[in-house]
Amino acid sequence: MWRPGRRDVYWFVGGPLDGRVQTRPAAEPVPSIIRYVHLHEGPKIVHYYDLTEVAGHGGEYRLRAG
Repeated sequence: MWRPGRRDVYWFVGGPLDGRVQTRPAAEPVPSIIRYVHLHEGPKIVHYYDLTEVAGHGGEYRLRAG
């Protein structure tokens, strides 16, 4: 059931974002892929996370095997 002001929860699994939690307003569109770019003195490292939705509560972003 949608309620005004409700927020969905998204967990990150694997890679450099492992264990992070992100919340978003339930009415806000959610990207199916997150690109994370790690910048440091060497070459940039890019990681992709794919969304696995959990019905009505948010979901998990899992590191794409690569």
